[in-house]
Amino acid sequence: MPFMRPRELSDDYAGTLPVVKHAIEWLTENAVAPSEVCCVYATAPFLQSETLNSSYQQFQEAEADYCFSVTTFGFPIQRAIKITKKKRIEMVFPENQNVRSQDLVESYHDAGQFYWGRAKAFTEQKPFFSLEATPFILPRYLVQDIDTNEDWEKAEITYQVLKQSGVI
Repeated sequence: MPFMRPRELSDDYAGTLPVVKHAIEWLTENAVAPSEVCCVYATAPFLQSETLNSSYQQFQEAEADYCFSVTTFGFPIQRAIKITKKKRIEMVFPENQNVRSQDLVESYHDAGQFYWGRAKAFTEQKPFFSLEATPFILPRYLVQDIDTNEDWEKAEITYQVLKQSGVI
């Protein structure tokens, strides 16, 4: 490894933008200045090389600051509920209580697999979630972020299914 991250960028609270900015600055000072960078998360077990290749092509064609993986929510977020302190149910968006779920706008979330970006966008710490980013849409069955033991267990089960079906 050519360098180590400083302690303040090496804990569970370190953000992607400062970490990648540090790497770009180190490379620029010690090796070669990259014009584009791809940050791949170690907690994305189903990321495939074809996805990286296709997303890079989309990134180039879109001439965006960033291109990163997104996927749909499994259910419309407009029908989200929360549990109150008194263990009761309350809608987050009560105006959608009587709207059919299929009539609500489909929403997406960051799939947490990779970020392609222009080095300048990373060093200027431009936000990922902006009109300067292009989404690379993945099917939900290829998205599994691993943050908990339950995530790990689900990933193991999903891997077996994907392997048996020939997807991976």
